[in-house]
Amino acid sequence: MSVKVAVIYYSATGNVHELAQAVAEGAEKAGAEVRLRRVPELAPDTAIDANPAWRAHVDATGEVGIATLEDMEWADAYALGSPTRFGNIAAQLKQFIDTTGGLWQQGVMADKPATAFTSAHNVHGGNESTLLALYNSFHHWGSVIVSPGFTDASVHAAGGNPYGTAHPGSNGAPQENVLRAARYQGARLTRIAKRLKGLATD
Repeated sequence: MSVKVAVIYYSATGNVHELAQAVAEGAEKAGAEVRLRRVPELAPDTAIDANPAWRAHVDATGEVGIATLEDMEWADAYALGSPTRFGNIAAQLKQFIDTTGGLWQQGVMADKPATAFTSAHNVHGGNESTLLALYNSFHHWGSVIVSPGFTDASVHAAGGNPYGTAHPGSNGAPQENVLRAARYQGARLTRIAKRLKGLATD
């Protein structure tokens, strides 16, 4: 029996999408069944078309499934990703989180491990505050927060963020050191999920 991990994210120009893929890869390699899901885009076409990178990413990721509440019920563990918006969660992902109230009342997310990842333009552009904002939701859900901490060399190599993988978008697309940290984060989430379900062998 494997654990089931839902990787749910919003990405405008692709950086968080790449991190999400890496988190999913790490979880799968650690033995999880993974659903990679994006939340719906809320911005109007006029805003998207004004940024060629945004339009290109929207057009290129249409095959990624849209997140639903059923994904939340299905999963044993969650990895949520969002770009930083003024040091906070992007509206697109926040709207999805806001629809989980009914599941929260039923205790669906309680006792399940959860982690987060993000990307801001600059190193100090709100990465940590966005991760902490995501963790606020996990606190309310009653989830078990699984941050990477300083538990692997990949965390240090990616900039040393113990709260979660964070990529400075001004550096371009995430490089291998950052993707390696994201894969580690997905694998760590899976290992903790296995332990909580009594499936761990280590």
